[in-house]
Amino acid sequence: MILRHLLVVFALLIALPAQGEGEAVVAGLSQNRVAITANFDGSEILIFGAVKREEPIPEAPPLEVIVTVSGPSEPVLVRRKARRFGIWVNTDSVLVDAAPSFYAVATTKPLADILRDVEDLRYQISIPRAIRSVGAAMQIRDSANFTDAVIRIRTDKSLYQMLEGQVNLSESTLFNTSVALPSNLIEGAYTTRIFLTRGGTVVDAFDTELEVRKVGLERWVYNLAYDRPLIYGLLSLFIAIVAGWGASAVFRYFLRS
Repeated sequence: MILRHLLVVFALLIALPAQGEGEAVVAGLSQNRVAITANFDGSEILIFGAVKREEPIPEAPPLEVIVTVSGPSEPVLVRRKARRFGIWVNTDSVLVDAAPSFYAVATTKPLADILRDVEDLRYQISIPRAIRSVGAAMQIRDSANFTDAVIRIRTDKSLYQMLEGQVNLSESTLFNTSVALPSNLIEGAYTTRIFLTRGGTVVDAFDTELEVRKVGLERWVYNLAYDRPLIYGLLSLFIAIVAGWGASAVFRYFLRS
């Protein structure tokens, strides 16, 4: 499978016109669309590519590759609980302005070794940089902990992934990696970005999109819930009544037997 995809990349390399000096990414995905069905339990995408050059490969510093996959961003309200009078209650809260619903970072080596902080700030590559939090109320002195909480919770759900050393790079030219998409994805456009770095500096970047959509029964229920909420509520109530009556009838039948 990987060999077939890399042959496609080689064909693209031959077909592309010269781009002058430097190094450029030519890449693709094993699929451009993920369908969420009623029995969807996750998926895996293969990201592959090659480096196009018009000059010999520089000897030093070595070339490194970083791949990110990002889902649609959305605001997140993070609340902190504290024990008051023997019960747990919400105390402080911070609105994180935009956090990716899914975010994965795959690299050839540890990210801190191949990317400078200034480049991370510019391209927003690492997980903390991908989350935008403008600020918090003046009385909250540890607002950074709320962003850390978002990262921790979503990491536990496999929605945030740090895959250091998971990009395979051959002869400083061919690369590939895979990213596992969990079952709890939301719909939308997922952006895949590929960065080439030397000495911690980004020398080229490439991006493409992956569509995640509900299909079949999942799509019908989703549209009904958002477009016809009243009908959706009545239908849910009817199904609950029928299910309850059916369970009761089966129970009474076994009691008589």
